[in-house]
Parts: sequence; structure tokens; C-alpha cells
Amino acid sequence: MRGTALAAALGVVAVLGFQGAANGFGTDADENAGARYEASGKANAPVEGKVHKLALKPKGTGKAVLSQQDTKPFGLLGVSWKNPDAAVQGTIEARTRDAESGKWSKWVTLEVAKATMDGKRPGLKGATEPVWVGPSDGAEVRVGGGAAELPEGMELNLVDPGTAKPKKKGDLAVAPVAFALPAAVDPLPTPPTVPGPDSTAPKPNVVLRKDWGADETLNNEGPIYLAGGKIKAAFVHHTAVATPYECSESAAMVRSLHKYHVEVNKWRDLGYNFLVDKCGTVFEGRQGGVDQPVHGAHTFGWNSEATGIAVLGDYTSQGASAAALDAVAQVASYKLGQYDGDINGTTKLVAGATQTNFFGTSFTEGQSYDFKTLSGHRDAFNTQCPGNSLYPQLGTIRQAGPAAKLKITNVNGSVPQSGTPVETPGPVSLNWSTSTNSALVTKFELLVDDKPVATTAGTATQASTTLALGSHQLQVRATTTNGKVSTSLPVTVVAAVKDIKFVPVTPKRLMDTREGLGVPLQKVAGGTSVTLPVTSAGMNNVTAVVLNVTATNPTQASFVSVYPNGTTRADASNLNFTAGQTIPNLVVVPVVDGKVAFYNHAGTVDLIADITGYFTSSGEGATQTSYGPTRLMDTREGLGVAQQKVAGGTAVSLSIPVADAKAVVLNVTATNPTQGSFVSVYPGGTTEPRPTASNLNFTAGQTIPNLVIVPVKDGKVSFYNHLGSVDLIADITGYFSDSTAGSTHTNIGPKRLMDTREGLGVAQGKVNGGTFVTLPLAGVDGIPATGVTAVVLNVTATNPTQAGFVSVFPSGTERPGVSNLNFTAGQTIPNLVIVPVKDGKVSFYNHSGGVDLIADITGYFSK
Repeated sequence: MRGTALAAALGVVAVLGFQGAANGFGTDADENAGARYEASGKANAPVEGKVHKLALKPKGTGKAVLSQQDTKPFGLLGVSWKNPDAAVQGTIEARTRDAESGKWSKWVTLEVAKATMDGKRPGLKGATEPVWVGPSDGAEVRVGGGAAELPEGMELNLVDPGTAKPKKKGDLAVAPVAFALPAAVDPLPTPPTVPGPDSTAPKPNVVLRKDWGADETLNNEGPIYLAGGKIKAAFVHHTAVATPYECSESAAMVRSLHKYHVEVNKWRDLGYNFLVDKCGTVFEGRQGGVDQPVHGAHTFGWNSEATGIAVLGDYTSQGASAAALDAVAQVASYKLGQYDGDINGTTKLVAGATQTNFFGTSFTEGQSYDFKTLSGHRDAFNTQCPGNSLYPQLGTIRQAGPAAKLKITNVNGSVPQSGTPVETPGPVSLNWSTSTNSALVTKFELLVDDKPVATTAGTATQASTTLALGSHQLQVRATTTNGKVSTSLPVTVVAAVKDIKFVPVTPKRLMDTREGLGVPLQKVAGGTSVTLPVTSAGMNNVTAVVLNVTATNPTQASFVSVYPNGTTRADASNLNFTAGQTIPNLVVVPVVDGKVAFYNHAGTVDLIADITGYFTSSGEGATQTSYGPTRLMDTREGLGVAQQKVAGGTAVSLSIPVADAKAVVLNVTATNPTQGSFVSVYPGGTTEPRPTASNLNFTAGQTIPNLVIVPVKDGKVSFYNHLGSVDLIADITGYFSDSTAGSTHTNIGPKRLMDTREGLGVAQGKVNGGTFVTLPLAGVDGIPATGVTAVVLNVTATNPTQAGFVSVFPSGTERPGVSNLNFTAGQTIPNLVIVPVKDGKVSFYNHSGGVDLIADITGYFSK
């Protein structure tokens, strides 16, 4: 800080730089002679500096001198006098001798500092601002130009910041003073024993006091903390230097400033809260904790609600470096973000003194005034600080911060209360706000337990996801166009996802892009999604829906992913197809906002979706019981029904061997069809009304399976074939009933658990014919370690070397004689599987050839 009101009144012209001064040390008996001041590395121990005092000699009225002379090594100087209230008329000038070259600098004017910067304190002196001069070993001072007597006890203070160890050329240290606290604050508060508040902005890397070698024996009073416990503004300063410095000297500069503030100014401690050098290194200033609201001594009349950041160097004629500006932005964003402040916003501060600022604005003690949250010293006090070149750069700093005042404002329709967890049955939707213009925000991310689960545009204010059982920390992370990141404070959300039951419904078509049903009448283009509302009147507290999704008329090979609307699409796929192929697959997809999205990867494709049931937390519905896998029907053998193909336009009825089943889980396979057709599976006997929905679509000669969850009526379900004739196979894997002994559903994912192509979950390599791989599930990726009775997996077979089938079955049990996927050489085909879990694992058997297998989990059943 420089350019004080007193100096201006005296007509002093500040020359904040010794022209011609060079760095280096000459010969001296001092132990530091010939060595640079250490500053580049961590000191890891206090560095004891020294203050050498040389008395000035009076030379008549208004004049005094210190004759040109040799001195002990020093790097910073300033003049002081006994009476803090005494005025110095005229000018105080000094020059120094470079310790290496032996050349004398030009004269520099020393500015008079305000004596009560850190309050009215014992032993207070009058003093000038300190000036960094670089390694020197000679000095000369002259005072003159005034008509009044000079104060008594004028002396030159030469600060040697000390060295952690001798070093090569390039390591000194010091910086000038700032204006401070108008009155002492007593009694001292007890230092905090808990960390300061979290900030929405990242905590910058800070060189702590112990690491820049602070001599803590200078500080025996302890810190003062802001009375209100809240930082509302940050004031930016610069420091007086008379020679260019190297970044390796920065720590020594900070030590010198610390020494001068305490031993010459008689302050409590170093005045600034933080200091930044031209390389962007941030130093901890006044003690009390980087994360705490420490009361500094930097901006007279305004210290009680602000933090002070000093940029080492003089920025009167040239601006600060980009690294320094960015470091200031980081510090200010962090400190203001602890208290819901905006580096690019405004605030109100209460004046602690009656005074005017550099621009002539008057302030009255006790009155409130508007300030920019990041302000320059001159905005609050009559000074040129932080320099004519740095001051205009404050606008750049304000724009360099991350999204500010980022906070979660609403969770599932309720305003979150501090310390009170929000409860949800699983789905969660939240809103947020920020004071930063959306045009400056690139994206928002919803974080669950520090992991991103949804990404939105910078214009968004809402996102949704589904949580697994238990307590979770939810946050929103914003990335701005300048690349900076901020994160909201966390909200605790407890997912009480037990007792999620299944409600079966008669299959009903909800979406058909060929007819414009549910979505626009057009194919889904590659790289785009369509969104379908899936809940209706009477469907309460829906956590997931069961859809039979069919892809048809694709123009090229692609895949489709079905996922909760408002969440980030996972890597998992639900359908894989080639050009011209028609293929169905059952999907159990979480619901967070009443809608689900359908993404097509490439080309264009028509999509059809039929609902067969939903999961709910409303209390209604049925629990799940694993059964099998057991084959109930095979028309080729006359198992369960007559031994004959199902003719076109006819149906067969199958009795379900579970008396209380409300719905049954069947893996249905069509094989040996004579022509292209579809099969519908529906509740009751053959005389019951048949829905328009289909479960399997196939071409002549194709073998294709699909999982079906179908309501049971009168103990039966029926299978209708549309055209030609076809053999049908049905394997039961479970059922839903009103039994209290059954399991309830929990959404999870979709998450990829296994991929033999990459070695995910199992060994990397195809599964050979006649062998199986076993996938651990218990305790993996949010799946409970115990209590899981069945898992819902979307299993995909790809790259098969020959025609074959895959069976998925509980690990530790005998493999049943049923299949879940049937494929031909080179085909990629998915199928949903609900498989019981016995020992926390599931096994995948391949019958012949070699095949890669992929498994994505969408949920599990547990007791």
C-alpha cells in the first residue's frame, strides 16, 4: 500500500522503485554475507531476521541526515520516530548501495504511514512505509523541505529477513505496509478449534507461515477474528519495491514485511491476510488460520468485515502478471465463497472511521456503504494503492473466479434445512442457483458422494438421479467458461428405498414413433434422444417402470439406451441391432421426473415401448420371489402346452405353478418361425382380450429370446403368434405376490459391472464354449454385501464365433437347462435377466464357440 493522504498533503512524489539498484551481496562480517536470502523452498523452521537501527542526525530546523555509510546486510528499509502523533513535514528520502555491484541507487521518497493502522497499541511509533530494496550493504538518508521541527528519535530501520540456508543468486524478500484497524479489539477471542466453513470455491495452495519461515516469537498476543465471523469483501493492495525481485525472493520479502510490521510499526502481526507474488504463489499472512475469518490490518476503517490480499511489487506504471491476477482471484473466491459471497458482486460495509477515499467519496463512521465485493485499497482509503496499473485489472480478477453463490435451493420440492437430511424413496430431483450469469457457465454436474451422475448445460437449474439405499452427500459443481470450478455445499439425502413393490399392468403401448404415439411422428436420429412421459393418474410414487422396447426399421447398425430423464446417460445399452433388423428387449428403468429418455447412437430407427408394470414406494404392489430358472413351456416337446407350433392368429395358454402369483417373470424364446411375425404375452386364458403390445419380433428362421413380466390372471398367461407358425419356450425366473416374505426392489444404475472385452468384473477374454465366468456382486458398486435375493441385469452377447446360447444362473448352483440369450455367429444381442443370487455372485455359461459378454445392472431385489 502506498500514496497515503499525508504524503499527498505534503506534496510528496513517491518514486516506488530505486532506479539503478541491483541485486547481490558484498563482503561483510555478518553470517549472511555473500549469500542470497533464501525464499524459494520451504523453510520448515522459523527464520530469525534482524532489524538494524541507525539514528538520524538533526541538521537544523526541519532537516536530518544519515551520512552515507556501510551497514549490515539488509533488504528492506523504513524510517521511524518516537511520537506516533508527530507530523513530518517535508520529504524523507533514502538511497542504498547494492551489495554485489557496490553502486549506489538513486534517491527514493519514503511515504509516511498511518500510525494507528493496527489500533492504539503500546510502544506505537510513527513510521514510513517499508520499501524493498534488494540485498544491500550501505545506506544514506536525508530529511528536508519542512519548516517545523522534526520528531524526536528519528532512525533508519534496516530489515534483514534472514536465510533458511545460503543459496545462489536469486533469493531475497520484503514488501511494504498497509493501513489497518482503527482501534484495538479486546478481549481476544479464543482461537477456533474447528475448521472454518467450507467454500464453494476450491481452497488454493497456500505457503503457510511455518513454510515461509515466520518467526512466531514475534507474535505473543494471538490472532483476532472478525466480530461478525463473516468476510464480506476482499481489498487488494500492492507493496512498495525499489528494485525488481525474483520469485525465489518472495518468502524473504514476506518475512521482512512481518519483521517490520511487528518490530518497527509495533503491530500485532503481519498486516495482510494473504500475499501473492508475481509467479502466482500465495503466502499466508496474519496468523489465525487460512480457513478462518482473521482480523487483519490492511484497509484503515474497513478491516472488521474484510480480508486483505497484497500483491508483492509496485504496480503504479505496469500491471500485475497473469499468474498474480489468477492467484488473487483464487484467494478472493475461496474466502468469499466461505460466506456466500460473489467475487464479481457487491456488498455493504460499515465504516469504522470518518474519512474520504482516493476518489473523494466521504465515509462517516458507523454508516453503511456499497462496495464491490472485490475492491482496491483506494476504494476505501485516500491512497493510490493498489497502483494505477493494477487497479484497472481488478475487473479482470472479478471475471476470473468460478461460479459464485452456488447453492442447492430445492430437493424434491422442499427447501433443504441445514443439519436436516432430506428423505427420498430413491428418485431425487434438485434445483440450484448461482449469481454468475449463465452465459459464463459451461456446465453443471450433479455429484453424489463426490461422483458426477448427471451433467447439464450452463443454462440449467435442475437435475435428477436415483439413489441407492443409504445416506448420500449431494452437491452441484459448476464449470465456467474460464475453466474455473466451484462446488455447492453438500446436502444430505437419505434414500429409504425399502418396500419398493411391483404393480403389474396389462401390457399397453405408450410410444410408437411410426404413429407419433407418445412422441413426435418421426424416427429417432443418431446422437439424439426422445423423452416419453411414463406415469399417469393412479400411478403414485413411481420409482421405476418396466417397458418392452422394440427397435425397428433401423437404417444402420446402432444401439439404443433407455435411461431416466434428467440424468446423465450411462454407457450401458439396452438394444443392439443391425440395419433393417427388428429386435425387442425388456427394460427396467428408474423414473425420477415421470419421464424416461431413449437415445439412438447412429443412423435412424423407429422405437416402440409397451409398459407391463411399475415399481412404487406408495405401499401398494407385490414383492418378488425368485423361482428357478425352470422351464415351464416348450412347444417342441409338449411341455406345459400341446406339442406343436403355435399357428398364426392363435394363442396357447400356460398354467403358472404358483398359486398366489400376481405377475410372473418369464424368459420367452421364439424359435423355428416360418415367417416374420411377433408374439404377445398377456394375462389369463386364450379367451381374454389380447393387448396390441408385442413382446418378441422375429424373422423367418430366427431364434430370439426376451424377458417378459406379465400379470397372472386365473393362474394363467397366454402366448399369441401373429403370423406363420413358431415354437415357443418359456423359462420362469421369479414371480410377484402379496407375500410378506418376498423381496422389494431397489434401483441402481444402469451401471456396467462386466465386460469381457476389457476385463471388467471378470478376466479379459472371450468366454469359451462349455465354460462359464462368475461375476462378484455383493458389496460391489452400491450393491449391498448381504440381503440381495436377485439382480436385474441387461446382458449382451457380442462377437460370437459361432451360433450358441448363454445361460445366466446363480453361482454355486447347478446350471439349469435354460437359456437367456441365443445368437448366431457375429451377432450382437441383448436380453434382460432377473437372476437369483445365492452366494453374492452370478455365473454366465456359454454353450459353444467363443463370445464376449457384457452385463449392466439396473436394480436388485432384497429383504
